[in-house]
Amino acid sequence: MSRFSVVISGWPAVGKTTMASELAKEFGLVTYNGGDILKMLAHEKGYSSATSREDWWDTPEAKKFMAERKRDPSFDKQVDKRLEQILKKENAVITSYTLPWLVKDESIIKFWLKGSPKNRASRMANRDGITVKEAEKIVSLRDAENVKIYRNLYGFSFGEDLSVFDYALNTDRLSLDALIEVSKLIVRRQVGR
Repeated sequence: MSRFSVVISGWPAVGKTTMASELAKEFGLVTYNGGDILKMLAHEKGYSSATSREDWWDTPEAKKFMAERKRDPSFDKQVDKRLEQILKKENAVITSYTLPWLVKDESIIKFWLKGSPKNRASRMANRDGITVKEAEKIVSLRDAENVKIYRNLYGFSFGEDLSVFDYALNTDRLSLDALIEVSKLIVRRQVGR
């Protein structure tokens, strides 16, 4: 397989970005994140700090943007269109909540990362420097929002129908190092490198 890309999906704070970064380094892929493109669109709409902070999603400004996003589904569809264009043009690793359900292409390796809310909250608390209790609330809220947004937008049940994925990995059972090692092995075997 000469041209290939990797798309990683899963619940918030499950390790998607870390895995994407390591696969990109290993295989010379460019990384893209659906959330970053959504932030870019927010910035284009006049949300000033959308591109300046990693934890922007937890700010009052982001909550205002999320309310606007709920009223106007074109934001998510614009993100998905941009990501689909990227997949057609270059070898990339993309983290996205929706692309695995939207894109059917044999040159794309699709991973689903699964993790319990408790472990994801612990990971988020450690990553973002917040309490586990705060992280649990954020994880719960984001999980519910994702299910609702994508059911309304595209009609699929986020996190339930995993038949579109090539591989599903449980991050509760794998250390981060093991997750990266296993994912590199899978990609290497699939692309013949």
